[in-house]
Amino acid sequence: MASIIKNRAVVSDDWTVVRAAEDGSLPDVAALPQGKLIVPLTLWQSEREALTATRGAADIAVWLAPDSEPADIVSDFDKVALIAVDFPVFRDGRGFSIARLLRERYGYKGEIRAIGDVMRDQLRFMFRCGFDAYAVRADRDPHDALKAFDEFTVQYQGAFDDPSPLFRHREAAAAATAAALQKASA
Repeated sequence: MASIIKNRAVVSDDWTVVRAAEDGSLPDVAALPQGKLIVPLTLWQSEREALTATRGAADIAVWLAPDSEPADIVSDFDKVALIAVDFPVFRDGRGFSIARLLRERYGYKGEIRAIGDVMRDQLRFMFRCGFDAYAVRADRDPHDALKAFDEFTVQYQGAFDDPSPLFRHREAAAAATAAALQKASA
């Protein structure tokens, strides 16, 4: 069984990602393997009833391609166990925006998993956009990738994990120090 990083720990992954065939055709729902599945949004949209009839919400999830519209899954948040975002190539960063939209605009509270060409260099930035699970590329060590979360201690920009930019933190600290000094001299 493969391992993933989830909530900053390496855990066993019991999910299978379903992909379209090379010709772009989607698999037949009856031919899908048993167990927990992460299906493409297009398969979910065309076979939602069949998928939910044969599997519970705890055993079905949806993955979004870089060109998917996150709004298309909003009405189904309660019908899927997690939402995965595919990174087909390392240099394609559209998935970062998808995660931020899911969290900030649409209020998704469940697991957002990065799948595809996911490498250590991206993990900290993915976390800042709202991801909480990462299926690191098969040829990479998830234990090594886990170190990415501790490589930076300060972020300049605001993001999903902390909307305040660094200068706002500095202003607040300076104001607190000034208030403490004023109180001590009074």
